[in-house]
Amino acid sequence: MQRFILVAAISGLAACSKPAGSTINETSWEYIEDGKPMQESIDAKGNYIKTSGAEHIDHGTVVMKDGKACFTSAMTKQEEICWTDPKLDVGASGETVSDTGEKLAIKRIPYVAKTM
Repeated sequence: MQRFILVAAISGLAACSKPAGSTINETSWEYIEDGKPMQESIDAKGNYIKTSGAEHIDHGTVVMKDGKACFTSAMTKQEEICWTDPKLDVGASGETVSDTGEKLAIKRIPYVAKTM
């Protein structure tokens, strides 16, 4: 769950590399969590959905705080978790780090709108 939040945070942070006034909204990311491929998308309202193939893994909200993407799951009781901004363009790969020191390799992909 934290990793998908991390991916969302990373996507949010990557969006921050755009001109001032941009947001993390309408970004998508791919990464591997527990050996499974994950895809995470953040919509125009700051809601994220994380999937693995056709399986719904998690969803919640994400906001930018102090240059980090901070995720709050609607499915778990876990507290908000924030991830660093890798400042990636679409198609680029990089690494993000959580406030707890967890590292995650991610790839920014073209925005994919998701629904529950």
